[in-house]
Amino acid sequence: MMHRRSIYATVALLISCVQSTHAFSSVSSQSARSAASLASSFNAKTQSNPLSLQYQRSLSIPKKSPTSLQAVEGDFDPDAIKNSVSAVQSGSIKARLRALYKFTRPHTIRGTILASFAGTTRALIDTPGAIATANWGALLPRAFIGMIALLLGNAFIVGINQIFDKDIDVLNKPFLPVASGEMSGRVAWFAVLFSGIVGPAIVYNFFPMMLFKL
Repeated sequence: MMHRRSIYATVALLISCVQSTHAFSSVSSQSARSAASLASSFNAKTQSNPLSLQYQRSLSIPKKSPTSLQAVEGDFDPDAIKNSVSAVQSGSIKARLRALYKFTRPHTIRGTILASFAGTTRALIDTPGAIATANWGALLPRAFIGMIALLLGNAFIVGINQIFDKDIDVLNKPFLPVASGEMSGRVAWFAVLFSGIVGPAIVYNFFPMMLFKL
């Protein structure tokens, strides 16, 4: 008896589930018909409204990506790197100067300048009477010349590193000009040799021999 009751209850539950499914499907079909009618009425209103048509056309027009951007130091964007290489290959003087600037690794330039200022200031402070008796008219131009020599030495070091680490930089630092192809190996070697010759020559001609031997 109990077995029959459980069977009856199961059948009744299945019937109710079927009825609920039919009711849900009818509601869904009604909702679909309502949505279709709303969409058709909206399209009719849109077609009659020139502003809406203009807005739709503006949405359908693909937006152009900024193709004029060029890579800067630390930029891993392949499109920007490609644009920089293309600008150099097109013969742009500005692009070549940008490549030379990146070749010198600007963040190391800032460190070199800061270190030279700090060293000069400390030497003046530690030397009694140096600030009061300093001939600034001769000291400042000499300091500027020394700064140029330091920057050339900095360019020599980072340039040699980029030339010999090209294969590694292609994977780890593709934004560097030698690794990306913005600067050819011949130009890179010329910049390195120029820095390695002119920098020491400045020190030899304008500063004591002790500094040149360092």
